[in-house]
Amino acid sequence: MAVYVYAITKASHPLRLDGAEGVGEPPAELRVIRGDPVCAVVSEAGESLSVGRHDLMAHHGVAERLWADGPVLPLGFGFVAQSEDAVSALLEERADALAQRLDELTGRAEFNVKGLEDEDAALRAVLEENAQARELNERTRDGSGTYDDRLALGELVAQGLQARDEALAEEVLAALRPLALSEKVSPPSKQYFVNASFLVDDEQAEEFSQACRDLAERYGEGVEIRLRGPLPPYSFV
Repeated sequence: MAVYVYAITKASHPLRLDGAEGVGEPPAELRVIRGDPVCAVVSEAGESLSVGRHDLMAHHGVAERLWADGPVLPLGFGFVAQSEDAVSALLEERADALAQRLDELTGRAEFNVKGLEDEDAALRAVLEENAQARELNERTRDGSGTYDDRLALGELVAQGLQARDEALAEEVLAALRPLALSEKVSPPSKQYFVNASFLVDDEQAEEFSQACRDLAERYGEGVEIRLRGPLPPYSFV
């Protein structure tokens, strides 16, 4: 029977799962597949699994419950193995590598940082910084601009916005990199000019959080720095 896999831990982990609920409806019962020196926390993979709030919260709840008591390798949502035997075989085959990675993640947490800028604020900044774009914008607004002027304005604004996003992203990354052990940066999107996860020592956690607050204060209105963490190290398994 297929099993849903939540996380891998050391066999010595307390594995306090009382009250934790698995995914599915009704919630699946959690159990442990033991190996040496690692084990996996799993449940039956029912047919009712969905990418809904309940199942997502259940998955993350199990990982966070385990992580509160020791290092954990949290798997991404939706990881299903063919059988318990397949999980046992993996635990045996990769035992040394998994144990080593758990040791490497001990005393460390993930922080996710997202940066976004208000569209109007970004546009104002581009026009303030680019005299040609500002002139074309004035022509367009008073009706004296041509079709070619509007095309040129659109190109200049698009280029300016992209350059601004890239500059802001690099500023954020440059400020936070010295405080992190590792990073995983996602490609920029229309919503976020930066979306990065950082692996941070527990001893650096408060300094890292303060650095994010300092960035948000420095940028002021129009630019938002969102910080989530400390979290189990999903991005660094």
